[in-house]
Amino acid sequence: MTTGTPHSVSRSVLLFGATGTIGRAVLAELLVQGHDVTVVGRTPIEGAWFVAADVTKLDDLNHYIPVRPYDAVISCLASRTGVPSDAWAIDHDAHQGILTFAKARGIGQFVLLSAICVQRPKLAFQKAKLKFEARLKESVLRYSIVRPTAYFKSLSGQVARVRAGKPFLVFREGKLTACKPISDRDLAAYMVRCLWDDELQNQVLPIGGPGPAITPLDQVAMLENVLGEPVKVRRVPIAMISAIIGLLSFAGLVSGRARDKAELAKIGRYYATESMLVYDAKAGRYDADATLETGSDTLQQHYADLVAGRTTVDLGEHAMF
Repeated sequence: MTTGTPHSVSRSVLLFGATGTIGRAVLAELLVQGHDVTVVGRTPIEGAWFVAADVTKLDDLNHYIPVRPYDAVISCLASRTGVPSDAWAIDHDAHQGILTFAKARGIGQFVLLSAICVQRPKLAFQKAKLKFEARLKESVLRYSIVRPTAYFKSLSGQVARVRAGKPFLVFREGKLTACKPISDRDLAAYMVRCLWDDELQNQVLPIGGPGPAITPLDQVAMLENVLGEPVKVRRVPIAMISAIIGLLSFAGLVSGRARDKAELAKIGRYYATESMLVYDAKAGRYDADATLETGSDTLQQHYADLVAGRTTVDLGEHAMF
Protein backbone atom coordinates (compact mmCIF):
# COMPACT_ATOMS: atom_id res chain seq x y z
CA MET A 1 0.00 0.00 0.00
CA THR A 2 1.32 3.44 -0.87
CA THR A 3 0.98 6.28 1.58
CA GLY A 4 0.16 8.97 -0.97
CA THR A 5 -3.40 10.22 -1.48
CA PRO A 6 -4.82 9.59 -4.97
CA HIS A 7 -5.80 13.23 -5.35
CA SER A 8 -4.36 16.58 -4.38
CA VAL A 9 -7.07 17.87 -2.03
CA SER A 10 -5.49 19.23 1.15
CA ARG A 11 -7.64 19.06 4.26
CA SER A 12 -7.54 21.07 7.46
CA VAL A 13 -7.26 18.55 10.30
CA LEU A 14 -7.45 18.85 14.08
CA LEU A 15 -5.24 16.11 15.53
CA PHE A 16 -5.59 14.92 19.12
CA GLY A 17 -3.18 12.50 20.81
CA ALA A 18 -0.21 13.46 18.65
CA THR A 19 2.36 12.76 21.38
CA GLY A 20 1.57 9.04 21.45
CA THR A 21 3.27 6.50 19.23
CA ILE A 22 0.44 6.22 16.73
CA GLY A 23 -0.35 9.93 16.96
CA ARG A 24 3.20 10.84 15.95
CA ALA A 25 3.00 8.48 12.99
CA VAL A 26 -0.36 9.93 11.93
CA LEU A 27 1.03 13.47 12.16
CA ALA A 28 4.00 12.51 9.97
CA GLU A 29 1.68 10.94 7.39
CA LEU A 30 -0.62 13.95 7.34
CA LEU A 31 2.33 16.27 6.75
CA VAL A 32 3.78 14.06 4.01
CA GLN A 33 0.44 14.19 2.22
CA GLY A 34 0.34 17.99 2.49
CA HIS A 35 -2.58 18.39 4.85
CA ASP A 36 -2.96 21.44 7.09
CA VAL A 37 -2.59 20.07 10.62
CA THR A 38 -3.41 21.68 13.94
CA VAL A 39 -2.23 19.65 16.94
CA VAL A 40 -4.21 20.10 20.15
CA GLY A 41 -2.72 19.08 23.49
CA ARG A 42 -0.33 20.02 26.27
CA THR A 43 3.02 19.30 24.62
CA PRO A 44 4.20 21.25 21.53
CA ILE A 45 4.96 19.20 18.42
CA GLU A 46 7.48 20.30 15.82
CA GLY A 47 6.32 20.65 12.24
CA ALA A 48 2.67 21.46 12.91
CA TRP A 49 0.59 24.34 14.23
CA PHE A 50 0.13 23.73 17.95
CA VAL A 51 -2.72 24.78 20.22
CA ALA A 52 -2.10 24.40 23.96
CA ALA A 53 -5.28 23.11 25.60
CA ASP A 54 -6.44 20.55 28.11
CA VAL A 55 -8.24 18.05 25.88
CA THR A 56 -10.36 16.88 28.81
CA LYS A 57 -11.96 20.34 29.16
CA LEU A 58 -14.52 21.44 26.59
CA ASP A 59 -14.10 25.07 27.73
CA ASP A 60 -10.41 24.88 26.79
CA LEU A 61 -11.24 23.59 23.32
CA ASN A 62 -13.80 26.33 22.75
CA HIS A 63 -11.51 29.05 24.08
CA TYR A 64 -8.10 28.17 22.63
CA ILE A 65 -8.78 26.52 19.26
CA PRO A 66 -9.02 29.30 16.65
CA VAL A 67 -12.36 29.87 14.97
CA ARG A 68 -11.59 28.82 11.41
CA PRO A 69 -12.81 26.10 9.02
CA TYR A 70 -11.67 22.56 9.85
CA ASP A 71 -12.53 19.60 7.68
CA ALA A 72 -11.90 16.75 10.08
CA VAL A 73 -10.90 15.60 13.53
CA ILE A 74 -8.50 12.69 13.96
CA SER A 75 -8.18 11.39 17.51
CA CYS A 76 -5.44 9.03 18.65
CA LEU A 77 -6.17 9.72 22.31
CA ALA A 78 -6.20 6.72 24.62
CA SER A 79 -6.01 6.23 28.35
CA ARG A 80 -2.46 5.47 29.47
CA THR A 81 -3.26 2.80 32.03
CA GLY A 82 -6.74 1.51 31.30
CA VAL A 83 -7.80 1.68 34.96
CA PRO A 84 -11.46 2.79 35.29
CA SER A 85 -10.89 6.42 36.30
CA ASP A 86 -8.37 6.97 33.50
CA ALA A 87 -10.40 5.04 30.93
CA TRP A 88 -13.65 6.91 31.45
CA ALA A 89 -11.91 10.29 31.66
CA ILE A 90 -10.05 9.86 28.35
CA ASP A 91 -11.59 7.07 26.28
CA HIS A 92 -15.11 8.38 26.82
CA ASP A 93 -15.42 11.79 28.48
CA ALA A 94 -12.60 13.59 26.65
CA HIS A 95 -13.78 12.18 23.34
CA GLN A 96 -17.35 13.22 24.09
CA GLY A 97 -16.09 16.75 24.65
CA ILE A 98 -14.19 16.70 21.36
CA LEU A 99 -17.29 15.43 19.54
CA THR A 100 -19.42 18.17 21.10
CA PHE A 101 -16.83 20.74 20.02
CA ALA A 102 -16.67 19.33 16.48
CA LYS A 103 -20.44 19.44 16.06
CA ALA A 104 -20.62 23.01 17.36
CA ARG A 105 -17.88 24.13 14.97
CA GLY A 106 -19.47 22.41 11.98
CA ILE A 107 -16.62 19.95 11.46
CA GLY A 108 -17.92 17.24 9.16
CA GLN A 109 -15.67 14.24 9.78
CA PHE A 110 -14.23 12.30 12.73
CA VAL A 111 -11.58 9.56 12.46
CA LEU A 112 -11.24 7.64 15.73
CA LEU A 113 -8.47 5.29 16.81
CA SER A 114 -10.18 2.58 18.84
CA ALA A 115 -9.09 -1.04 19.47
CA ILE A 116 -10.14 -4.46 18.19
CA CYS A 117 -10.44 -5.81 21.74
CA VAL A 118 -13.70 -3.90 22.29
CA GLN A 119 -15.50 -6.73 20.47
CA ARG A 120 -15.61 -8.72 23.71
CA PRO A 121 -15.72 -6.02 26.40
CA LYS A 122 -14.73 -7.21 29.85
CA LEU A 123 -12.61 -4.26 31.00
CA ALA A 124 -13.30 -0.64 31.88
CA PHE A 125 -11.37 0.87 28.99
CA GLN A 126 -13.15 -1.37 26.48
CA LYS A 127 -16.56 -0.37 27.80
CA ALA A 128 -15.58 3.30 27.75
CA LYS A 129 -14.38 3.08 24.15
CA LEU A 130 -17.53 1.24 23.07
CA LYS A 131 -19.79 3.82 24.67
CA PHE A 132 -18.08 6.63 22.80
CA GLU A 133 -18.11 4.65 19.56
CA ALA A 134 -21.90 4.47 19.93
CA ARG A 135 -22.10 8.24 20.49
CA LEU A 136 -19.99 8.88 17.39
CA LYS A 137 -22.15 6.60 15.24
CA GLU A 138 -25.25 8.48 16.39
CA SER A 139 -23.76 11.87 15.48
CA VAL A 140 -24.25 13.72 12.20
CA LEU A 141 -20.53 13.50 11.40
CA ARG A 142 -19.02 11.14 8.85
CA TYR A 143 -17.02 8.73 10.97
CA SER A 144 -14.34 6.09 10.64
CA ILE A 145 -13.80 3.92 13.72
CA VAL A 146 -10.45 2.21 13.26
CA ARG A 147 -9.92 -0.89 15.42
CA PRO A 148 -6.33 -2.08 14.91
CA THR A 149 -4.99 -5.43 16.04
CA ALA A 150 -1.78 -5.70 18.06
CA TYR A 151 0.87 -3.02 17.61
CA PHE A 152 4.48 -3.95 17.00
CA LYS A 153 5.41 -2.24 20.29
CA SER A 154 2.98 -4.42 22.25
CA LEU A 155 4.82 -7.50 20.95
CA SER A 156 8.30 -6.14 21.66
CA GLY A 157 8.35 -6.41 25.45
CA GLN A 158 10.25 -9.68 25.53
CA VAL A 159 12.97 -8.92 22.98
CA ALA A 160 15.34 -7.48 25.58
CA ARG A 161 14.87 -10.39 28.00
CA VAL A 162 15.47 -12.93 25.24
CA ARG A 163 18.64 -11.13 24.20
CA ALA A 164 19.74 -11.30 27.83
CA GLY A 165 19.42 -15.09 27.71
CA LYS A 166 16.11 -15.29 29.53
CA PRO A 167 13.21 -17.43 28.26
CA PHE A 168 10.34 -16.14 26.18
CA LEU A 169 7.19 -16.41 28.31
CA VAL A 170 4.07 -17.97 26.80
CA PHE A 171 0.75 -19.01 28.28
CA ARG A 172 -0.25 -22.64 28.06
CA GLU A 173 1.27 -24.12 24.90
CA GLY A 174 1.96 -20.75 23.23
CA LYS A 175 -0.84 -21.04 20.68
CA LEU A 176 -3.73 -19.77 22.76
CA THR A 177 -3.91 -16.41 20.97
CA ALA A 178 -3.13 -14.96 17.55
CA CYS A 179 -3.00 -11.55 15.90
CA LYS A 180 -2.04 -9.74 12.71
CA PRO A 181 0.28 -7.07 14.12
CA ILE A 182 0.42 -3.70 12.39
CA SER A 183 3.20 -1.13 12.31
CA ASP A 184 2.77 2.50 13.32
CA ARG A 185 3.50 3.59 9.75
CA ASP A 186 0.99 1.27 8.11
CA LEU A 187 -1.72 2.12 10.64
CA ALA A 188 -1.11 5.85 10.17
CA ALA A 189 -1.42 5.52 6.40
CA TYR A 190 -4.70 3.67 6.83
CA MET A 191 -6.12 6.26 9.22
CA VAL A 192 -5.22 9.17 6.95
CA ARG A 193 -6.75 7.28 4.03
CA CYS A 194 -10.05 7.47 5.92
CA LEU A 195 -10.11 11.20 5.15
CA TRP A 196 -10.68 10.65 1.44
CA ASP A 197 -11.70 7.03 0.87
CA ASP A 198 -15.50 6.85 0.85
CA GLU A 199 -15.40 3.09 1.43
CA LEU A 200 -13.77 3.65 4.83
CA GLN A 201 -16.30 6.22 6.03
CA ASN A 202 -19.30 5.54 8.27
CA GLN A 203 -17.68 2.21 9.03
CA VAL A 204 -16.20 0.27 11.94
CA LEU A 205 -12.86 -0.91 10.60
CA PRO A 206 -11.05 -3.83 12.26
CA ILE A 207 -7.65 -3.83 10.59
CA GLY A 208 -4.43 -5.79 10.83
CA GLY A 209 -1.05 -5.72 9.19
CA PRO A 210 0.06 -8.18 6.50
CA GLY A 211 -0.81 -11.76 7.42
CA PRO A 212 -0.79 -14.51 8.25
CA ALA A 213 -1.98 -14.38 11.84
CA ILE A 214 0.79 -15.23 14.30
CA THR A 215 0.86 -16.87 17.73
CA PRO A 216 3.39 -16.32 20.55
CA LEU A 217 5.28 -19.40 19.33
CA ASP A 218 5.49 -17.78 15.90
CA GLN A 219 7.07 -14.77 17.60
CA VAL A 220 9.63 -17.13 19.12
CA ALA A 221 10.44 -18.50 15.66
CA MET A 222 10.89 -14.96 14.33
CA LEU A 223 13.32 -14.11 17.11
CA GLU A 224 15.24 -17.33 16.46
CA ASN A 225 15.56 -16.33 12.79
CA VAL A 226 16.75 -12.86 13.71
CA LEU A 227 19.16 -13.95 16.45
CA GLY A 228 20.39 -17.05 14.65
CA GLU A 229 20.09 -19.21 17.76
CA PRO A 230 17.43 -21.13 19.70
CA VAL A 231 15.20 -19.19 22.08
CA LYS A 232 14.23 -20.77 25.38
CA VAL A 233 10.50 -20.88 26.15
CA ARG A 234 8.83 -20.92 29.55
CA ARG A 235 5.14 -21.80 29.85
CA VAL A 236 3.17 -19.82 32.40
CA PRO A 237 -0.20 -21.04 33.73
CA ILE A 238 -3.16 -18.71 33.36
CA ALA A 239 -4.17 -19.70 36.87
CA MET A 240 -1.16 -17.80 38.20
CA ILE A 241 -2.47 -14.49 36.87
CA SER A 242 -5.96 -15.30 38.09
CA ALA A 243 -4.61 -15.95 41.59
CA ILE A 244 -2.81 -12.59 41.56
CA ILE A 245 -6.01 -10.89 40.42
CA GLY A 246 -7.90 -12.54 43.26
CA LEU A 247 -5.45 -11.33 45.89
CA LEU A 248 -5.34 -7.79 44.50
CA SER A 249 -9.12 -7.64 44.19
CA PHE A 250 -9.47 -8.64 47.84
CA ALA A 251 -6.96 -5.97 48.86
CA GLY A 252 -8.82 -3.56 46.60
CA LEU A 253 -11.79 -3.65 48.94
CA VAL A 254 -9.88 -1.21 51.13
CA SER A 255 -7.15 0.13 48.80
CA GLY A 256 -7.66 2.09 45.60
CA ARG A 257 -4.07 1.38 44.59
CA ALA A 258 -4.62 -2.38 44.88
CA ARG A 259 -7.86 -2.00 42.92
CA ASP A 260 -5.97 -0.35 40.06
CA LYS A 261 -3.30 -3.06 40.15
CA ALA A 262 -6.03 -5.68 39.95
CA GLU A 263 -7.42 -3.98 36.85
CA LEU A 264 -3.96 -3.90 35.25
CA ALA A 265 -3.61 -7.62 35.98
CA LYS A 266 -7.00 -8.22 34.37
CA ILE A 267 -5.83 -6.33 31.29
CA GLY A 268 -2.75 -8.55 31.15
CA ARG A 269 -4.87 -11.69 31.46
CA TYR A 270 -7.21 -10.48 28.73
CA TYR A 271 -4.39 -10.02 26.23
CA ALA A 272 -2.90 -13.35 27.28
CA THR A 273 -6.11 -15.23 26.58
CA GLU A 274 -7.93 -13.36 23.80
CA SER A 275 -6.83 -13.11 20.18
CA MET A 276 -6.61 -9.71 18.51
CA LEU A 277 -8.62 -10.77 15.46
CA VAL A 278 -12.19 -10.31 14.27
CA TYR A 279 -14.53 -12.24 16.55
CA ASP A 280 -17.28 -14.32 14.96
CA ALA A 281 -19.98 -14.23 17.66
CA LYS A 282 -22.16 -16.80 15.92
CA ALA A 283 -19.35 -19.33 15.64
CA GLY A 284 -17.89 -18.36 19.02
CA ARG A 285 -14.35 -18.03 17.69
CA TYR A 286 -11.81 -15.58 16.32
CA ASP A 287 -11.54 -15.49 12.53
CA ALA A 288 -8.17 -14.66 11.00
CA ASP A 289 -9.59 -14.73 7.47
CA ALA A 290 -12.18 -12.09 8.37
CA THR A 291 -9.49 -9.78 9.76
CA LEU A 292 -8.57 -7.41 6.95
CA GLU A 293 -4.94 -6.60 6.23
CA THR A 294 -3.09 -3.48 5.19
CA GLY A 295 0.48 -2.32 4.68
CA SER A 296 3.74 -4.16 4.15
CA ASP A 297 5.75 -3.85 7.37
CA THR A 298 6.31 -7.18 9.15
CA LEU A 299 6.94 -7.99 12.79
CA GLN A 300 10.01 -10.06 11.92
CA GLN A 301 11.63 -7.09 10.19
CA HIS A 302 10.74 -4.97 13.22
CA TYR A 303 12.49 -7.51 15.46
CA ALA A 304 15.52 -7.43 13.16
CA ASP A 305 15.60 -3.62 13.32
CA LEU A 306 15.35 -3.71 17.12
CA VAL A 307 18.21 -6.20 17.46
CA ALA A 308 20.37 -4.27 14.99
CA GLY A 309 19.71 -0.97 16.75
CA ARG A 310 18.03 0.57 13.70
CA THR A 311 14.93 1.35 15.74
CA THR A 312 13.90 1.63 19.37
CA VAL A 313 10.57 1.23 21.10
CA ASP A 314 9.15 3.00 24.12
CA LEU A 315 7.07 0.21 25.64
CA GLY A 316 5.27 2.37 28.19
CA GLU A 317 1.98 0.72 29.07
CA HIS A 318 2.29 -1.68 26.12
CA ALA A 319 4.71 -4.13 27.68
CA MET A 320 2.77 -7.36 27.89
CA PHE A 321 5.19 -9.22 30.19
